[in-house]
Amino acid sequence: MKPLYTIGLIVMLAYSIAGFSQNPVQNQPQQAQPQGPSVRRPQQQVQQQVAGQNQPQKPAQTPQTPSRPQPQVQQNPNQPPQSPNTPDRRAPRQRPSDKTQQPVDKSSVLTERAKIKNEQQSKAPEHVVWLREMYRNIDLDKDNNAALYYPVQPAGDRMNLFTTIFKLMADKKITAYNYIPNQMEVFTDSQKVDFEKDILKKYKILYKQEGTGDNVRYVVDNSDIPSAEVLSYLIKEGWYFDAATGTFKSQVLAICPMLVLKDYNVGDITNNPLFWIPYENLRPYLARTMVMTSNYNNVLTYSIDDFFTKGMYKGDIIKTVNMKDQSLAQQVGDDPEKLKHAQDSIESQLKAFKEQLWVHRDTTQVADSKSGKKASVKKESSTKSESSAKEQKPKAAKPEKAPSAPTRSVRRTR
Repeated sequence: MKPLYTIGLIVMLAYSIAGFSQNPVQNQPQQAQPQGPSVRRPQQQVQQQVAGQNQPQKPAQTPQTPSRPQPQVQQNPNQPPQSPNTPDRRAPRQRPSDKTQQPVDKSSVLTERAKIKNEQQSKAPEHVVWLREMYRNIDLDKDNNAALYYPVQPAGDRMNLFTTIFKLMADKKITAYNYIPNQMEVFTDSQKVDFEKDILKKYKILYKQEGTGDNVRYVVDNSDIPSAEVLSYLIKEGWYFDAATGTFKSQVLAICPMLVLKDYNVGDITNNPLFWIPYENLRPYLARTMVMTSNYNNVLTYSIDDFFTKGMYKGDIIKTVNMKDQSLAQQVGDDPEKLKHAQDSIESQLKAFKEQLWVHRDTTQVADSKSGKKASVKKESSTKSESSAKEQKPKAAKPEKAPSAPTRSVRRTR
């Protein structure tokens, strides 16, 4: 009996000690335990040894590795401090679609100011009393037109005229229209050019299509753009006199690139007119494209719009708008001398019309005319005097008197 009695006393004593030790712990707040391997209190060990002998033991916890210290992020002093329980806000990661997105070319995006300015410049003069339209062939082999051809491939922010037009059409910024042989250009929806079918596939240009539907665009490498084979342009030019402003000037109305293809097997060279583009649709983009216009001063640059507006290009007239709709070659024949004479006569007509609009009073001519009048008056007077002297007869000489004695002066005497 004594061993059982002693065991019961020990069990009661263990329960009393365990209950006494748990009461103050429950009333106190829990303290943060340090990271690392868990350490048991001695009271809990006694409790498990005495009261929990029949319960299954839990597997021993593996020691936790201490976590690495996180870098401290400086918070904005204007923002309230975050509590330790709130998660940190991190910047969103870049999506895979954003990585492959092409950068936006800001030079091809028109602002509202550029749109308004283009609308004002594109308006036809309201008080045109004289107009003459003609077509010119702009040969890029000439030095005056080299600014439209070089550089053949884009170099930095510089590109030639055809590369600019090609990229704008690939991005669907502008619309081109079909070239109809021996007919005037027509800018209607039925004559719109399909860029993929009529340009890329027809002339076998490598491209890659991106997007679908209305957002489709065509990506062509700079080396695949046939800008080196566009050796001339056909432009429509209008000369007009505005009576309201009293100005006489020219304006480019439309542009057509001419693609020159060479067949090395046969040796034939063919000129292929690609399409017509109204110049008013190109103006806002050409005003931002700079070209070098001098071989001596490389800083001297103009925009392509200034190049056309100032008439810095040189081209031969191949046709004027007439009632029969005939070209100069159809009117005068294929003789180069007759064709050159017809072109020079049209240029002289434009120059003569411009000079006859205003009467310029030149001071040097007036001075020369006055001096000439004075000289003529003096000359006339001298000739009159000479003629009168000739007409007058010489007078008869008076007879000489005989010598006489000298006379004396007689003075009065008082």
